[in-house]
Parts: sequence; C-alpha cells; structure tokens
Amino acid sequence: MNYRMILSLLGDVLLVIGAFLLLPCIVAVIYGEPELWVLLATAAGSGLLGGLFILLRPKRRRELHARDGFVMVALSWILISLVGAVPFTASGAIPSYLDAVFETMSGFTTTGASILRAVEDLPKCLLFWRSFTHWLGGMGVLVFMLAIVPLSGESIYLLRAESPGPSVSKMVPKMRTSAAILYAIYCAMTLLQILFYRLGVLFGWGEITWFDSLCLAFGTAGTGGFSVRNSGLADYSAYLQAVTTVFMILFGVNFSVYFFLLRRRFRLAWHNSEVRWYFIIIFGAIVLISANLLLTGGFFSTVFQTIHHVAFSVGSVITTTGFGTADFAKWPEFSKTVLLILMAIGACAGSTGGGMKVSRVLILAKTARAETRHLLHPHSVEVMTMDGKRVSSEVIRGTMAFFICYAAIAVVSILLVSLDNFGAETSVTSVFATLNNIGPGLELVGPMQNFSGFADPAKLVLIFDMLAGRLEIFPMLVLFLPDTWRKF
Repeated sequence: MNYRMILSLLGDVLLVIGAFLLLPCIVAVIYGEPELWVLLATAAGSGLLGGLFILLRPKRRRELHARDGFVMVALSWILISLVGAVPFTASGAIPSYLDAVFETMSGFTTTGASILRAVEDLPKCLLFWRSFTHWLGGMGVLVFMLAIVPLSGESIYLLRAESPGPSVSKMVPKMRTSAAILYAIYCAMTLLQILFYRLGVLFGWGEITWFDSLCLAFGTAGTGGFSVRNSGLADYSAYLQAVTTVFMILFGVNFSVYFFLLRRRFRLAWHNSEVRWYFIIIFGAIVLISANLLLTGGFFSTVFQTIHHVAFSVGSVITTTGFGTADFAKWPEFSKTVLLILMAIGACAGSTGGGMKVSRVLILAKTARAETRHLLHPHSVEVMTMDGKRVSSEVIRGTMAFFICYAAIAVVSILLVSLDNFGAETSVTSVFATLNNIGPGLELVGPMQNFSGFADPAKLVLIFDMLAGRLEIFPMLVLFLPDTWRKF
C-alpha cells in the first residue's frame, strides 16, 4: 500500500473542495448572509489540511495500483463528505453533525435523501452548496481532478473505481483528455438546461429565479434531486417540469454516446443496445403507469396531466434523480411496483445516474439465457455479445459478483434499519432509495417526506449504503478486507 502517495492525493482532493467552497461564499456575499465566515473558515481549513497532506508526497512519484486506487477513491468520498458537512453544523443550520454528514453524503453521492423538514429555512448560500454537491458528485470529484491534474498510470484505476458501470475505458488515448471531455459535455449540458429554464421565463411559460435555475440544474445534472423548495418541483410550471423531465433522462444516458455524436460517429451512438433498452424501459413504464392511473381514476384531472406527471416520476426514478411533482407513494400498488423495479434497474453505465445500471441487467439476462440454452445443448459453446462485441468473462464475472454483493448489502441493511420498527415498506424502500442513490422511497420516506425519523445507527447504515451505491460497492468493501492494508 502506497500510503504517502494516497495521502498526498487526498491533499489534492481537499484543495479542490476548499476551492469549491468559495462558490457558496459568493452567494453569501450577494445575499448578505453571515454564514460567509463559516464557509471561508471551512475552505481555509480544508486548504490548510490539504497542503499538509501534499507535503507527504514522495520525491519519487510512484504509480498507484488497483488496490491503492480503490482505497484512494473510497477515502476521498468519505473525506469530502466530512468536510462538506462542517458549514451546516458550524452555522447551526443542521445542529447534529451526523445529520449534516447524512445530508452532505446524500449530496455528493447524488442520492437526494434529506433529513431536513423545512428546506426553505436554510440560508441561500447553504442551499447553493447543498445543490452544488450534487453537480460535483455527479461526474465525480476524482474525474474532475484527472481533468486538471496531470497524473500518470494510476489515473485509469481512479476512474474505474469512481465511474459507474461494469467497465470503464478511455474515449481517447490520454486519460486526462478523456476526463476533460466528460466534464466539457457535462458543463455544456448543465448550461443548456439553465438556458431552457430562462427561455421559459422570457416567453412567459413559467417563473423561476436565477438562483433556483442554478440549483435545479445542479440537481438534475448530477441526478441528485435536492430542491430549494419544500414542495419539490410541484410549484413550478408544467413547462419547467417538462424541461427537467427531458434533462433528467438525458443525463441518464451513457456520456460516451454524446462523445460519439459530437464526433459524428452516429453509427456507434445508435448501435448502443443499453441506451436503446433504456428508452424502451422508460416508454414502457410510462405507458403501464399512465394506464393504471387512468383506469383507477381520481389522481389527475386530464390525460395530459397524467402522462406529464408519470413521465416526470418515471424519469426521476430510473435516473435516480429523486425530484418530485406528485406523491407517487399514494399511487396504486401496481404503479408503485413498477417504480420499485425502475429503482433497481437505474440509468445507463457511464452516466450520472445510480442503480444497478441497464447494462448489468442486460448482461444478467443474457447470462441467464445462455445458461438455459446450455442445459438444452450441453456441448454447445455460446459467445455472449453486446453491440457486436464479445463480452469478456471478466465483465460477466464482475457483474455476477456485483449482483451478489448488492443483494447481500441490501438484505443486511434492511435487517439493520428494521430495528427502528417502522413498517416493512418504509424499511425496504429506504434501503432501496439510498443504495440505488434515488432519494425518495415509499411510506415514511416518500417523495413528500424525509429521513429525519430514523435513529442514528440506522442513519449510519443508510450513509454507508449511499456511498456503496455511488462507488459501485467494491471500493467500500475493499476497505474491510485485511489484505488491503498489508504490504506485499
């Protein structure tokens, strides 16, 4: 284990977080809020601690290996959440530091689960920081570092450990260039969403302030779901909700598809089976839930309103954003079951969305089909392919291992959370909502509720689930293996 190199890279992370803490300072100055000094002190403290860590960097730069990369990523996310929570507690906005860590971890992991009963009571600068953690965590803190800091061979291990999906590859030969391309696309799409919000104001299709536009765009881009209003997005116009629906779904697409489109490699973009199935699942879910609500009756006054709110909820759940315009916890059981399935599936690999990822579901389905066919034809040899390429045994093995670990963590977490003695629907969906980085669940953790009712031990379990879900489980499990900390 290369301890000094890991600590020095953690120092780089602290410097980055300290620099980003200056952004809510600007908001505090604009609105004349006294929390400015808390933010400045936290930024200075983060920078100072980061500088001390950087002093430990070895004179001869050594590359990180896979084990070091996993540890580095896991510790980075824990560290930024601990630092990012300080302004909430130091300012008195969230008196309990554990609650502040829960809120910040939910922000950075783009979960969107909240312990706040009255969001609008927070100062503007802290609301901004709360939403900005979504944007920063959506693409990944270390991906941002790779885009600006020249690293050598260890960069691929950092990117693989932090990026969602069964496999990660370079889009261009240089890793740093790949990271820069990802962030350029990410920034452009975020700005485009803000532009569409402002066009709505210009043409009288809805009222939204610049502050709200920024915060909602941050939450959408990171597929996080923190809103600046207690009512979520329910009070905004249908146009602004529709814009959010479209961009939630777009941010759930594998970003490599956008890269191919920019390079005019339309064939590669179109022949992505994961993205095709992603849109098929979304369309099918909208049809099924809309039909269920219309046949049941009593939820929305018109067919258009039904489709509008269903499309928003489906887009919000499958991309694990967590925004809400309607309380789907009160919908019929069939509709809620469809949404639960979407929670587990999640968005595409290589997007900012959470969940198991559509690509893993496809690989599991193809594996099940191959095994079934092998029972009928024992001597046959079947090669599994996706998009015309052979799926390696390493990816299949990794997908199976992920599913087993995912199921095990979910079961253990549900058992631990159930000690709070809430209903089964609350316990199960609270774990689903955090492990899949969705935010809202059902019953007491529904889209119009929050997680404040859980005891501290249950909150610790859910914090672990949020981080395990965002980092694709394995970087967190590596921390608990004795071999990780041994020198070979």
